[in-house]
Amino acid sequence: MTTEAITPLRQRMIEDMNARKLCAGTQRGHILSCKRFAAFLKRSPDAATIEDIRRFQLHLAETGVSIYTRNRTMTGLRFLLRVTLRRLDLAEEVYHIREPEKLPLVMSADEIKQLLAMASSLKTRVLLSLAYGCGLRAREIVPTSPSA
Repeated sequence: MTTEAITPLRQRMIEDMNARKLCAGTQRGHILSCKRFAAFLKRSPDAATIEDIRRFQLHLAETGVSIYTRNRTMTGLRFLLRVTLRRLDLAEEVYHIREPEKLPLVMSADEIKQLLAMASSLKTRVLLSLAYGCGLRAREIVPTSPSA
């Protein structure tokens, strides 16, 4: 079993996170973000420059890292820069990307006509029309209990 020595910078960051009562998962994520940045730099993050921050963000974009992961990584790095290192000039260079909104799938008018035409009875057609008109989801219409 190998144990990794904790650098003074990491220890200070952990103390800063504990002082702010960040949960263990958040702390792990922030530490991993900083490790990733340090591995990219091939040196300690406390010697980073504005150009290093810019190159790291470009590196994340070019390697196909998801927007969610990029934002999470940059949040951890921003904590290090702003809180632990008190390098506000560098922290200002960290940007987040807006995630595109996912629109719900909506059936076309023709698909609705086909669905209603497949109804076996007038009662079923009325119930389907009512459910669609009210904007209900399929799981809100179909009974989930075995006795229903």
